[in-house]
Amino acid sequence: MAFDVITPTKLGQAAITTSVTTLYTVPASTRALLKEFSIANTTGASINVRVFLVPSAGSAGTGNAFLYDVAVPANNTLQYNGIEVLNAGDTIQIQAASAGLTIIASGAQAT
Repeated sequence: MAFDVITPTKLGQAAITTSVTTLYTVPASTRALLKEFSIANTTGASINVRVFLVPSAGSAGTGNAFLYDVAVPANNTLQYNGIEVLNAGDTIQIQAASAGLTIIASGAQAT
């Protein structure tokens, strides 16, 4: 599948909870590029985070973990810059060990 139109987009922005939560789902007939994300820790204690790149109809787990129990230092930010390709129906899912983290993810959608 060739990309005809590539549109830069914010893939999601949210507080990260202790439950596995879907940040972004790739729309039908679309591919997405995860280009970067920033995870901010607004507390005075280090908090572990998990980010999963889950295939369509899959569930978050160690087999699709992108980050797994990575510490975000107190009052600091964890940043990722690169390119990950997601297919239609794939999801970005997130989870934190405790409250206090927020995420902003950016990339592009291609049809």
